[in-house]
Amino acid sequence: MTVNTVRPRSWQYLRYIYGARLPESMTAWVTRDLIGPGAATRMVLRWAVPCLILIAPMFFVPADILVRLNMTIPIILPYLFFSMALNRVYRRHRLAQHGLDPDLVNKGERERNADLYAEYHRKYRGA
Repeated sequence: MTVNTVRPRSWQYLRYIYGARLPESMTAWVTRDLIGPGAATRMVLRWAVPCLILIAPMFFVPADILVRLNMTIPIILPYLFFSMALNRVYRRHRLAQHGLDPDLVNKGERERNADLYAEYHRKYRGA
């Protein structure tokens, strides 16, 4: 299934990755980018690039590999942890920034767990 959507040019894409808003003509592409398959992984990878650029010079320090790892791991681990923990929050923000419904982030999870929600409501809410 292919849908004809306008894709951002390379310079627009780079700006979009780091917070710029795309034009209305690209709303369908933005929606798929932020809630489609692999959206969470794409966001973590996008956030990892600036961090890796900042710590790359530490690998050129003339020291043992363990020293280099001890300099970089304490920076990378919390950075990746927070990027994973705040992923959904940031994707909701980006959807709202583009004028879309922020609850779309939870749409797939709600669809996958619809039977669990129905069972919960039946059991505890009497619906």
